[in-house]
Amino acid sequence: MTRGIMLGALVAVSAISMAVSGYQNPPVAAPGQGRGDGRGRGTPPPLEVKKVKDNLWMITGGGAGNTAVFQTANGIVLVDTKNPNFGQQILDKVRTVTDKPITTIINTHTHADHTGSNEFFGTMVEFVVQENTRANMEKMDLFKGDKSVFLPKKTYKDKLTIGKGKDEIDLYYFGRAHTNGDSFVVFKELRAMHAGDAFANKSHPLVDVPNGGSVMDYGKTLAKAASSIKNVDTVINGHTNDTTTFADLKDYADFNSEFAAWVQAEKKAGKTAEQAGEEYKLPEKWASKGFTAAAGRGGRGGYKGNIATGYMELDGK
Repeated sequence: MTRGIMLGALVAVSAISMAVSGYQNPPVAAPGQGRGDGRGRGTPPPLEVKKVKDNLWMITGGGAGNTAVFQTANGIVLVDTKNPNFGQQILDKVRTVTDKPITTIINTHTHADHTGSNEFFGTMVEFVVQENTRANMEKMDLFKGDKSVFLPKKTYKDKLTIGKGKDEIDLYYFGRAHTNGDSFVVFKELRAMHAGDAFANKSHPLVDVPNGGSVMDYGKTLAKAASSIKNVDTVINGHTNDTTTFADLKDYADFNSEFAAWVQAEKKAGKTAEQAGEEYKLPEKWASKGFTAAAGRGGRGGYKGNIATGYMELDGK
């Protein structure tokens, strides 16, 4: 396929929809190297599309963040676009479930394994992010120079609603967690949500300090989400092969709040971050709920990295 082929040609669409489709066929490039999410390198698993609910699917694999595919009356809304050079593969998976053109892309946060293939879908698509995420994206090579045309033009501060009726989507921002611009994307009619990497999986999160993330605020932010968002039962996570539940989100808020309190207590007791890291053990109550603990690598992510980050935050650094 080439740019000249309209992706909506298989169905009758409006002139605007066809214009959008025409930008969704740049030349195919090889998949990106590595995962782009701080979770290691290696050959990524192939993309797989899974039905979540009627008109909602998730695309897993590629060693990158999960992509949501939401079919509306006017076209497809994608949430997150994986690493660079995965656009064609994403589109191929979308085409297995719908022929509608992609009209809107929401990025849950700035990382390249969630924004990397934005460019593939062209400038006729509307890109939407939280305002801090746009500021973070401006610092990325992916969006500098002539690529700045792919920076999102629609932003919001605390809440934004797009679409109407059964197609309505609410976007929420509650504060610092994985970054300082994490969006919770709620598909209201379907009682489903994409939580991005604010709830990547049931383990200690990767906290991106340069992009405003916070260990000490993480649980508080998730608790706000859990108490403010209503009528959701299914959650698409940032990096899981299957969905989780809204009850799992509430647990994840408590998990992170308890971890932050433990870090604070360890520091108050005079322990160094290194000592605390050696002493940490995953509480049985979380292990029994399917939570895991990884030490992390290179001071990033995992409980050791998050202990060090928590100590720096408590020191005001």
